[in-house]
Amino acid sequence: MIIGITRELAIGEKRVALCPDNVQSLCTAKVELWVEQNSGLQAGFSDKDYQLAGAKIITSRDEIFAKSDVILQVQSFGSNTQTSQDDLKRLRPQQLVIGMMDPLAQPQAAQQVAETGATAIALEMVPRISRAQSMDVLSSMATLAGYRSVLLGAEAAPRILPMLMTAAGTLQPARVLIMGVGVAGLQACATAKRLGAIVEAYDVRPAAREQIISVGAKPVELDLPTETTEGAGGYAKKQSEEFLSLQRKLMTEVVAHQDIIITTAAVPGAKSPILVTEDMLKAMKQGSVVVDLAAERGGNCELTKLGETNVAHGVSILGPENLVSDVAFHASQMYGKNIQTFLELIFQDGQINLDFDDEIITGTVVAHNSEVPHPYMRKLLNLPALEVEQQSK
Repeated sequence: MIIGITRELAIGEKRVALCPDNVQSLCTAKVELWVEQNSGLQAGFSDKDYQLAGAKIITSRDEIFAKSDVILQVQSFGSNTQTSQDDLKRLRPQQLVIGMMDPLAQPQAAQQVAETGATAIALEMVPRISRAQSMDVLSSMATLAGYRSVLLGAEAAPRILPMLMTAAGTLQPARVLIMGVGVAGLQACATAKRLGAIVEAYDVRPAAREQIISVGAKPVELDLPTETTEGAGGYAKKQSEEFLSLQRKLMTEVVAHQDIIITTAAVPGAKSPILVTEDMLKAMKQGSVVVDLAAERGGNCELTKLGETNVAHGVSILGPENLVSDVAFHASQMYGKNIQTFLELIFQDGQINLDFDDEIITGTVVAHNSEVPHPYMRKLLNLPALEVEQQSK
């Protein structure tokens, strides 16, 4: 069996699907690893590093697609909407492609892969269960995004984060508010706390309160109904406009005291909710900063511009794009371990075995046997339900 690792083609993408350590762990007498030339350079891994780990360096992308049984990518079909069409033409029947595919927002990409006869596994769909934690790419990448968001905010703010007592007087610590306390938000809380800021955090989910306290932050508590705010997998559910309107009104007083606000609220497959309105920006201090981690989904701030820093009413609003690519070495390390663990699940004696009785497999396979087998994605595509027997072939 040949596993092919291709160079990332999405603009600005520096990560690589496997690191040399992962390659070394996966190489066996029955499994070869082929790596497209210069795939790991921007993440800090040379072709020589891969060769020493046991991989074969391939100069031709066409050759990797033509001969590999499995293709590994970071931004694959659906996630890479800029340059993946050429790769689509390279796919062949029975080939397995694994990567991030943004399947809930771009379900048509899975249908296009299915039409080639290839099988696609979207790693964003790994279920949030204990057995799958080591395969959870969303949590891995969110951890790094939360860390980086604090550094971006600290760099953009006209003040330092910790309190300093100097001969020139006492410098008061910065106040940092985290809105949305999933994996990224919790890491942002912990990072800002380590840097010496006064950290507060808010999340609509009642269960988040203890998590906020556990990382040293103070929970912001608003007088809102929270009984239906948490959905499957621990994600926040989409809320009504009436709920969001009341939430914004109550938050206006809170944001007026902050120096840095980091927003992380996202709903899978949907536009991000607006948490920071223009009226709220007007209430904020001059020179304060908003870092919008939901910018790629439309943004939590009303005036966010993706990939830009927008200054409005004296507030700098950062809309970072693919933030984790800035720490490509460790992002690749975490992503590579996620993929390695997934491959160990589906490999048996050097062969691929997709067990459709396993909820990890049924949850992540988005193209198989020329069909889109995932029930929810079929609804998104307005396709009729598949018979159970047909899904598991």
